Amino acid sequence: MNRTNALIELDAVTKSFASFEVLKGISLSVKDGEAVCIIGPSGSGKSTILRCINGLIPIDGGRIRVGEIEVHKLRSEKEMRPLRHRVAMVFQQYNLFPHRTALQNIMMAPVQVLGHDRREVEERAHRLLAKVRLSNKADAYPGQLSGGQQQRVAIARALAMEPQVILFDEVTAALDPETVKEVLTAIRELVDEGLTCILVTHEMKFAREVAERVCFTDHGRIVESGPPAQIFDAPQDPRTREFLGQVL
Repeated sequence: MNRTNALIELDAVTKSFASFEVLKGISLSVKDGEAVCIIGPSGSGKSTILRCINGLIPIDGGRIRVGEIEVHKLRSEKEMRPLRHRVAMVFQQYNLFPHRTALQNIMMAPVQVLGHDRREVEERAHRLLAKVRLSNKADAYPGQLSGGQQQRVAIARALAMEPQVILFDEVTAALDPETVKEVLTAIRELVDEGLTCILVTHEMKFAREVAERVCFTDHGRIVESGPPAQIFDAPQDPRTREFLGQVL
């Protein structure tokens, strides 16, 4: 089944919501340790690609593989469990539980979903809080944290699953400008450590700096992909040029 050396492989993936075709044959492969940024206008299917990779949205056609897991064949939450361990996702809206502390938020999934030892998970959670520079916020509730701090807790929570891949879905879109940098710094460190990352982002400067490859999507298709220098400095497709002309 694993015909390529890619860790993640999408092959001709289609997805419609009612009569609206969101993904029109998306093919994408991502190697272990690679950082790929997906850019494009709103409604072009960027976030849907991420949600299909980690099985949150079932696809209509095509294939998705993560390692040896054939995502398109998974049906029940029990079947999804190995995928949840391998692929974590960080959302725009943090999705932290408001009545749990930062530490408790990070610990919940490894203990409840993966069945890991609570003491070991607690040690892991403290290490991860230190990693995202929030050691002093272990006992704080989400309402006591800034947006940027909440998003860093969400990143630590994703890392607590010890994933091979993290999907970042416009994680800075809801943040104040002054807190964007601290979140991007945390993500950049993960990329530098060789974690496989797929990022949907509006932060073009960040995409240029961290991505090994940038994919431009428009109307449910990947129009163009290549190294950041090629996409940002010498885009081939007129749609890519038009989009970058509006955002750069």
